[in-house]
Amino acid sequence: MELTGTEKEGGGGAQDEGMKRKHEEEETTPSKKQMADHGLKVASHYNNLQEVGLAARSRSRIFFMRNFNNWLKSVLIGEILEQVRGAGSRQVCVLDLGCGKGGDLLKWRRGGINHLVCADLAGVSVEQCQIRYHDMKKKSHFNEKIFSAEFITADCTKELLSEKLEDPTLMFDICSCQFVYHYSFESEQKADIMLRNACEHLKPGGFFIGTTPDAFELVKRLEASDLLSFGNEVFNVSFQSKGSYPLFGCQYNFSLEEVVNVPEFLVYFPLFEHMARRYNMRLVMKQRFSEFFEEKVKSEQHRSLMMKMMALEPFPCEDGGQQATDSKGEYSHAKEHCSRAGVTQPLGTLSRSEWDATSIYLVFVFQKMSS
Repeated sequence: MELTGTEKEGGGGAQDEGMKRKHEEEETTPSKKQMADHGLKVASHYNNLQEVGLAARSRSRIFFMRNFNNWLKSVLIGEILEQVRGAGSRQVCVLDLGCGKGGDLLKWRRGGINHLVCADLAGVSVEQCQIRYHDMKKKSHFNEKIFSAEFITADCTKELLSEKLEDPTLMFDICSCQFVYHYSFESEQKADIMLRNACEHLKPGGFFIGTTPDAFELVKRLEASDLLSFGNEVFNVSFQSKGSYPLFGCQYNFSLEEVVNVPEFLVYFPLFEHMARRYNMRLVMKQRFSEFFEEKVKSEQHRSLMMKMMALEPFPCEDGGQQATDSKGEYSHAKEHCSRAGVTQPLGTLSRSEWDATSIYLVFVFQKMSS
């Protein structure tokens, strides 16, 4: 199977400078009531998301894109666990900050960790995560040792996890925060408390890893649009205005088919990096999803995992099957690749809309420096 991805875009350059200038303008601070309302909206949205089975997920328009995102997280988690063990950690302890319904539990199981703390503000999601964990333990082989776990329902942008841990002295090797940190950028206080929860209990040399939308990319696309929104048949991003982007509380609405439809906030990454230094954290990696994919897919091990996880859609479909969409032009990039490279076997790809959606995200890794 051959692979085709997004084309790399040029660096930010003038776009970065423009955004920096805009961020130097006067900030607008949301009221306490607005902040409280937003937290309730996010919790309510995720609490009300229905848990669906594999059969239903496989019929989703974004089935392959979700698998692609899961593959990317699996590669990230696997590589960071290797680094932790390479540094001599035998008992690996992990904090899953914004754990949701437990979508990464199997990744931690495969990684052979020893203890996991799952925290999220959506109580129903935490309950489902706990059920998933106990089901996983029940179905495990009798000689397989599954990590111990604790589950915390808390708004990690307001409450300190250190006050809720079973062992307040517990230290982590890794904090993982997947598709969550941007909710905290509603205010400086919330962003800082979230960062404190992520980093305060990390061991020296420990890692804070995550995925979040790229604010520069979102602003670039907004400024290029004639409207206050942009997107395609898979996702949509809408702002209230453009031209000025405050450091905190710069809200937009993000909708993704069947999965997400809640307000989010731009994370101005240079500021995020600056704030992390307060907690002795050093940025060691930041890449757009497309860059991460193009680098990691060179590895035979990662390509094999990608096929196992069905992280790309076969094109053209075999045995008379249907592509994820029949919209015109959605696979023109794959057709061009096939004709240019003389490919006769099906290759792995995503539809143009899915590549477009994944390309608004970036992956980051911070490491705790020794005091």
